[in-house]
Amino acid sequence: MKVSPAKENILKRVRNALSQPVQLPFPHAEGSNPVFQTAHDGLEIKFAEEFTKLQGKFIFCSSWDELSENLQALVENKEWTHVHCKTPSLLKVLKPYNPAYLNVGDEHTLDAAITDCEYLVARTGSIVLSAAQPSGRALPVFAPVHIVIAHTHQLVFDLKDGIAKMKEKYPGQLPSMISFATGPSRTADIEKTLVVGVHGPKEVYVFLLDEV
Repeated sequence: MKVSPAKENILKRVRNALSQPVQLPFPHAEGSNPVFQTAHDGLEIKFAEEFTKLQGKFIFCSSWDELSENLQALVENKEWTHVHCKTPSLLKVLKPYNPAYLNVGDEHTLDAAITDCEYLVARTGSIVLSAAQPSGRALPVFAPVHIVIAHTHQLVFDLKDGIAKMKEKYPGQLPSMISFATGPSRTADIEKTLVVGVHGPKEVYVFLLDEV
C-alpha cells in the first residue's frame, strides 16, 4: 500500500515522539492527592455537624457512666420497654448498670436496637456497618430506631479512609456486606415528597464515647 508523503511525515513524527517520552506536565493532577482536605476542628465536630444535618441524633459522652445515664434518659423519654442488643461487648459493659429496657423478646415488637459499628465517616456523617458485626445484617435495618455506640478512635475522615481501615481489619477477606448508613432511611420517589423511615430506621442515634 502506497503511503502519501504527508501521512508518512505524520507517522514519522509520532514514532519519534513515542521513542522520547516526556514527563507529565502536571504529575499531581492524576488523583494521587485527596479531593477533600481534613478539617482542623476535629473529626468529632465534623461528624456531629454532618450527622445532625441528616436528621441524626448525636450524643457525646466522656465515660460509660455518662453514656448509661443518657441512654436511660432517652429510653424513659421515649417510653421504650423493649430494646434489643446482640453485641456481647456492649452487653457486658451495660450490664452493671442494670438496664431494665434491655431484653431478648420478640424482634418483631422491639422499640429500638443497640449495635456497635465498624467506623464513623466524618465528612459525610456516615456509619460504616458490616455483616461481621454481632448484630448481623438485619437488626440495624429492621429496628424502627437504631442506636449506635461508637468510640472516638473509630472516626475516619473520608469514605476511602473507612474502606482502607476495613481492609486492614479484615486482611484478605472482607465481610460479605459493608454498608454506609447515612442518617435515617428516606425516600422522595413518591411525588417528590420526602418520607423518613420507609425502608429502614426512622431515627438514628450515635452515642460517641471518648474512651478506648
